[in-house]
Amino acid sequence: NEYKSYLSCKDMYKLDLPLDTKESAAIQARRNREQQRQSRIFDARTRQIGVDTEVLSKQVEEKKLRERAEQERNRAYDADLVRQAQVCSLLDQRREQEVRKLNQNLNKFRLEEQTAPTRREFDLYDPKAKQKDVPARVSDDDPRCQVSSLQLFQGEDLSGKERKQKQQEQMREWIKQQLDEKDREKQAETYSNSLYEKKMVEMDNRSAQLAREEEECRRNVCLATKQYNEALAQERKAKEDLDRQKELDDNFTELTNQIYGDTLSENPLVAKSSFGEHRVVPDRWKGMSPGQRNDIMTTVARQCDEKNRERDAEAQLKQENDKIQMIQAQTAILQQREQERMAKEIKKRVAEENLRLAQEQQLKMKYLNQEVYTNPPSDDYFAQFNTSSR
Repeated sequence: NEYKSYLSCKDMYKLDLPLDTKESAAIQARRNREQQRQSRIFDARTRQIGVDTEVLSKQVEEKKLRERAEQERNRAYDADLVRQAQVCSLLDQRREQEVRKLNQNLNKFRLEEQTAPTRREFDLYDPKAKQKDVPARVSDDDPRCQVSSLQLFQGEDLSGKERKQKQQEQMREWIKQQLDEKDREKQAETYSNSLYEKKMVEMDNRSAQLAREEEECRRNVCLATKQYNEALAQERKAKEDLDRQKELDDNFTELTNQIYGDTLSENPLVAKSSFGEHRVVPDRWKGMSPGQRNDIMTTVARQCDEKNRERDAEAQLKQENDKIQMIQAQTAILQQREQERMAKEIKKRVAEENLRLAQEQQLKMKYLNQEVYTNPPSDDYFAQFNTSSR
């Protein structure tokens, strides 16, 4: 019976269908990645020592090179985008100017040619309508002549022929006006389209001309820069030659002055400085005179006396500071003793509290071990851990 039910279920739900190849491949790929991850995580050497820093450094350098190349390419794209945006902005401005000019011409044509009296419905809001109003009865089909108007009577048709003729003329006039209006609209549309096409051609030509002028200007700038650099190189070379010749002349003049000057002849007058009699030139000085030595000794003795007086003052100031520090030290010792006494009291209270908490903890652990934790975990419970990398 169970086998029959299995066959019926197999036929009903089609349990023998093959698995999807894509799904099986994805499952196998996830299993492979899991095995690789477990090999990396469970490997003690890789987990403790680390990874290959040289390869990582090389990857970081390659990434920096790619980022720099990407930045250069983005800057080039940005420059091209800015140039194209400027050209598009210029073309849009020109197009807006042309459209504005066409609208101005259209409004001018409407003001000059399409005036109010030329409109077909002008008689509805004509300010002089009363002056142009017709008599009480114009024809037999005058809608104003009702029964109570006493203008039209049964059987009268005084202006039938004239009415028909006027209606025909009016119809011809309306048709002619409509044809004329259509012709004028078509001509205006054709004229505006031709103007727009001419303007677009002119704008394209102008854009091409601007591009050619920009290229010519760029070539001229490069040529001028090249000529300027060549001139600078020639000028630099001439300046270097002049400096070299000047240095040779200066060296020769210096040798001559050293040979025939007062420096090597040991003339004491050459040591006097031009900034004062009390100053000398160090590289020309030959020694001090006896008077200068006596002045130096007197100055040294005076400075020694001043130094002794300063030393005595500093010693007195130091004694006063030592007294102040002694008083502060005594005060600090008293404060420290007070703090130590308070600390001992705090430690004593903390020890008593810790003893009480320890007793409570022992009672709690005794209760947990004897009453709560009566089913300790077995080895099978711990064996289920560390079997996956997640």
